[in-house]
Amino acid sequence: MELTRLRELGDEPALTLGQRTLSYAELRGAAGALAARWGGATRVAVQADSTLEAFVAIVAAIESGVELVPLNPLLGSAELAHVLADARPQVVVGSTPADGTAGTQAGGPRMLAVELDARAGLPPPGDPERTALVIYTSGTTGHPKGVLLSARAVAANLDALADAWAWTAEDRVVHGLPAFHVHGLVLGLLGPLRRGGALHHLGRFSPGTAAAALAAGGTVLFGVPTMYHRLAEAAERDPDVAAALARARLLVSGSAPLPARTFDRIRRASGQLIAERYGLTETLINTAVRADGERRPGEVGPPVTGVTLRLVADDGRETPTDGHTIGEVAVRGPSLFSGYLNRPDATAEVMRDGWFQTGDLATRAPDGYLRIVGRRATDLVKTGGFKVGAGEVEGALLEHAAVREAAVLGVADEDLGERIVAWVVLEPGAEPPSAAALAAHVAALLAPHKRPREVHLVESLPRNAMGKVLKQQLRARVGSR
Repeated sequence: MELTRLRELGDEPALTLGQRTLSYAELRGAAGALAARWGGATRVAVQADSTLEAFVAIVAAIESGVELVPLNPLLGSAELAHVLADARPQVVVGSTPADGTAGTQAGGPRMLAVELDARAGLPPPGDPERTALVIYTSGTTGHPKGVLLSARAVAANLDALADAWAWTAEDRVVHGLPAFHVHGLVLGLLGPLRRGGALHHLGRFSPGTAAAALAAGGTVLFGVPTMYHRLAEAAERDPDVAAALARARLLVSGSAPLPARTFDRIRRASGQLIAERYGLTETLINTAVRADGERRPGEVGPPVTGVTLRLVADDGRETPTDGHTIGEVAVRGPSLFSGYLNRPDATAEVMRDGWFQTGDLATRAPDGYLRIVGRRATDLVKTGGFKVGAGEVEGALLEHAAVREAAVLGVADEDLGERIVAWVVLEPGAEPPSAAALAAHVAALLAPHKRPREVHLVESLPRNAMGKVLKQQLRARVGSR
């Protein structure tokens, strides 16, 4: 099954990074030459840094039918050793740590480098049911697990997004996302190539480079909330950045909730309304605001074509679509993963009668739009007889002008059962608000019982290599009372 139009197109631009552009023919030739060098390998790991060489290696693996394991280049030696021992690739493409962690010793995988100027034909495409990707989770609840995604699942999801976003070969996608997870790899790299369009990768994101790429013909921008926060700041200062955002056909945000304040700042500066979407590694993208749909801050749209979604209460019943009752998101459809590598036990834990239990908490409006309010394991706070999603409180805190980042947890409390505790990073130079002022701010936006009972001002939030907040580390800082 061909996931991209690599075999079909010729001189049309495929990938641009910095001053270098590869056409479809050049990308096909370089990918074919690399695939020929790994011989009979069935699983290949690629150090997925933001380079043309890494992108060629990823495409070579996808189009030659081998299983691709993208490696986060920021992994520490112990993390990298776990991934390689679990996945056991026969070939590793890219640089590796000098201590040999990547397995260059006898019996380890072969090391290969990419030659951009080499040319060879691609082998025939593989079976659509084959595993195309082995993407490792961030490991917030234990060792990272390898998520098995078939070529069919990837194709189905990208085609559903093409329908939602009116995505065509005329689109030039701009982003600076890393290529070791779904957002940057599946949507950001394979997505444009499947449509026959082009990717302009920024290498390292900055508002200036993003604006320049849009001004030079980019039509769609993919980003995460932090990127849009920086774009909002830049657009308010620089009319050229605002004008570049205004000319884009579509601005898409994902991977984390977009603060309403950032949504409004982009709207005021450029006239653009950001479209949000929601997905996981195991499910790919479940919901997306359509290109022709209403864009509401904090809401990630209805299910994409082919995906069925429901919200489940603690008793297993489906929750009402009233816009405020919280339930756990369960998903089924053609883009679900095939399981966790070497972990049938973990696969069985999350699959029930064909439904994947995401662990995410959400509310669903009557029109089907979803609002994510947190993770079941860390973000459902039961306080004073009420259920509160930590993400709701975080979103309200982020609407305060002095707040740059926020994390919220429920901590054991003798009176309330759990009390809501918040950790806040302030905007540079902001006058520190009092804990009472921040609690009052939340109570004015949400129900009073959702206000934080404690607020800690911190310099930064602990995060893993994927940028996710490590809430268990925050929990360890506060004891019950």
